[in-house]
Amino acid sequence: MKISPATGNDTGLAGTIPNREFAWTDEDFNSVQALIFKRAGISLHDGKHAMVYSRLSRRLRDTGHQSFRDYLTWLESSEGPEWQEFINALTTNLTSFFREHHHFEIFADHLKSKPATTAWKVWCSAASTGEEPYSIVITALETLGPRANFSLVASDIDSKVLASAQQGIYRLDGLKGIDTNQMQRFFLRGKGDNDGMVRVKPEVSKFINFLIVNLIHDDWPFREPFDVVFCRNVMIYFNAQTQRKVLERIYRVIKPGGLLFVGHAENFSDSRDLFVLKGKTVYERR
Repeated sequence: MKISPATGNDTGLAGTIPNREFAWTDEDFNSVQALIFKRAGISLHDGKHAMVYSRLSRRLRDTGHQSFRDYLTWLESSEGPEWQEFINALTTNLTSFFREHHHFEIFADHLKSKPATTAWKVWCSAASTGEEPYSIVITALETLGPRANFSLVASDIDSKVLASAQQGIYRLDGLKGIDTNQMQRFFLRGKGDNDGMVRVKPEVSKFINFLIVNLIHDDWPFREPFDVVFCRNVMIYFNAQTQRKVLERIYRVIKPGGLLFVGHAENFSDSRDLFVLKGKTVYERR
């Protein structure tokens, strides 16, 4: 997940949304901006009025509230499960197998650079619906073999997409990036009512531990450092201050010389004291 606000050309004015079911004001939008920033570190820009109204209207219907003001007041007054639904509603997860293919080539070369008995610990910090973590494990298995000493933590802030990732079920016609050999080796084809669907084989999923992790919180549940961290297309939605804080935390959970893979639009040249650029959107921990 990738955990990123939906993009698009939404209007930035509350009053321009036609045929509104619920009253919607700039004050409501400002409250949502503040809450999602506080809870997830996401900086929603002012052009997201229509997206926020559409996504959160569903939450008003499901919770029985008649106005955004009532819903947001109720939300702030509790620490219940609705906070997770609020975060889920405001994040969009765009991903695919072997997205940014050059990253997996660099990752494979990095795996080859150490003895075959090396124990590898990797973190995919934005697992989304699973395509990225499964691509990481497939790369490891192709490079190290089926007895690889390899483990992957796959995390996301969105509980629903993480549950989908754990299932590892996908539409066959949506598996772009997977070649015929990989399909035969790592996936099971559905039959009967499941025709047109595939499931990731247990030989792949057994290497993954799925966890809900909020990148802006201090309670990351990691006790041992990672050799590699994938944190791609997430921090472009954080402001500079939040980016720096998250990078400092990643620095603390990654081994010296470990690699950090980031998104194609992300640049952390201002944090050279933490990470050194080693390739196209690949950094090494100092």
